[in-house]
Amino acid sequence: MKKFKLFTILIALTVVLAGCSSAEGVYSDKGQVFRKVLPQDISSLDTALATDTVTFDLYNQIYEGLYTLDKDDKAQLGVAKALPKESNDGKTLTIELRKDAKWSNGDPVTAHDFEFAWKRVVNPDTASEYAYIMYDLKNAEDINMGKKDVDELGVKALDDHTLKVELNKPIPYINEMLAFATFMPQNEKAVKKAGQQYGTTADKTVFNGPFKVKDWKVEDKIQMVKNDNYWDKKEVHLDRVNYKVLKDQQAGASLYDTGSVDDTVITADQVDKYADNPGLKKRLLASTFYIKMNQDNVPAFKNKDMRLAISQAINKEGYVNAVKNNGSEATNGFTAKLTAKTPDGKDFTESIDSPLNYNPKVAKKHLEKAKKDLGIKELTFTMNTEDTADAKISAEYIKAQVEKTLPGVTLKIKQLPFKQRVNQEHSETFEASLSGWGPDYPDPLTFLNIMTKGNPSNNTGWDNKEYDQLVEDANGKLLKKPEERNDAMKKAEEILLNEAPVAPVYQKGEAHLTNPQVKGLIYHQIGGDTSLKNVRIDKSISRESGEKKE
Repeated sequence: MKKFKLFTILIALTVVLAGCSSAEGVYSDKGQVFRKVLPQDISSLDTALATDTVTFDLYNQIYEGLYTLDKDDKAQLGVAKALPKESNDGKTLTIELRKDAKWSNGDPVTAHDFEFAWKRVVNPDTASEYAYIMYDLKNAEDINMGKKDVDELGVKALDDHTLKVELNKPIPYINEMLAFATFMPQNEKAVKKAGQQYGTTADKTVFNGPFKVKDWKVEDKIQMVKNDNYWDKKEVHLDRVNYKVLKDQQAGASLYDTGSVDDTVITADQVDKYADNPGLKKRLLASTFYIKMNQDNVPAFKNKDMRLAISQAINKEGYVNAVKNNGSEATNGFTAKLTAKTPDGKDFTESIDSPLNYNPKVAKKHLEKAKKDLGIKELTFTMNTEDTADAKISAEYIKAQVEKTLPGVTLKIKQLPFKQRVNQEHSETFEASLSGWGPDYPDPLTFLNIMTKGNPSNNTGWDNKEYDQLVEDANGKLLKKPEERNDAMKKAEEILLNEAPVAPVYQKGEAHLTNPQVKGLIYHQIGGDTSLKNVRIDKSISRESGEKKE
């Protein structure tokens, strides 16, 4: 069996490496080029439509907002040439833009491009899943709900290089939020010319970031080149960035071994093999993964005891050690650690009390009560996950835990391409789904908001009036009362965990093989995963040893 598996991988590698010798090939290392394996494809080049981390990561390279994030996830100047001038008690921002920012087609990047992009996001005709992130802008929610005209949005280009932003209330993390992908500009001329096709191919999109997309072959590869029209191009060292979409992470490691890629995520069973490799890096991400339970499609999930039983039936420590082995950590909470700090400087998650720890005896008691209340003896439901080998192993572990701990409960696994899994969540045509969330800005609300009633990412059928009110207060009247605000968010999270509409499993870690020659790579916990603007390949370093060549 092992020989057959090795043979299969070698055949796959023969196919993917075909044409490697070409200077323009996705694996060529000619010049300054960074080559990375992606576990899934991006969803769109249209910043109004994306919802996933892989796509947001790409946007960090090909677009630039008013601000960007540094290595500490603090706002730095992007298209804006200064931080906002605040007035009206912090509710009005006036932002001056640099005059040398350009699009890849040579057009200047202006304040009108931001006004156009933001109005397009909140316009209900766009059907942007992320429109809610703009609800702090004046009239944004009413516009998105079809109650007001889009021209009433609190954003206006006063001239080509001055943007006025009106907020409903002062936001302490507004500068970091304005760095997020959904707030990036769009070239009105290019969007209107392409119409419905905008963002579907590289030639129907324009870019204003350090790089521009040269070629995007769906489910295969994305090739970028340096954007010579970028205002700060002197700080961009790479000539090209090549992404290879490869769901088989074992093949990704083999590509790394042959010097064909510079970065790839590896699986649990590969970590020990590379223990002494200088390229092995582990990192914990501020992303929580959990099982969404759709109460509308599985009536038994309306029963709180059933939800608690499932949440407490999974040995999460066993999961991260046996299945992940990549720096992931077991979690009983919803908000991820590393997202935000409390007023006294501690991680927000340290203060949370959760009942969702692994506890087979208590889980069985909840199950028996649920069966009695529901008048059932058995429950069968299907959990969606991705169509990768790693996702299958994860799902099978969860299935075994649930069925072992909870007599009469059967969990079926349904593997889908990433886009289809997400689409089924958004259309609520699923029963359960192994899903995840990462922060869009450095505040607990980036997690807590998505479980409020009516939020597009709350696909569980669950809502709680007290929870919604606490979140609303934390995003409103308590904004200038940090202690009270923190207490409200803590209480909201604990309501969520005690109600258990989702079953937290782990906080995501990643084990990477990264070429030691790669210098200047910045990782983020907020928004897109990386920034490649300052990356360079130092070929005086040995790829094999990580030391200077003699």
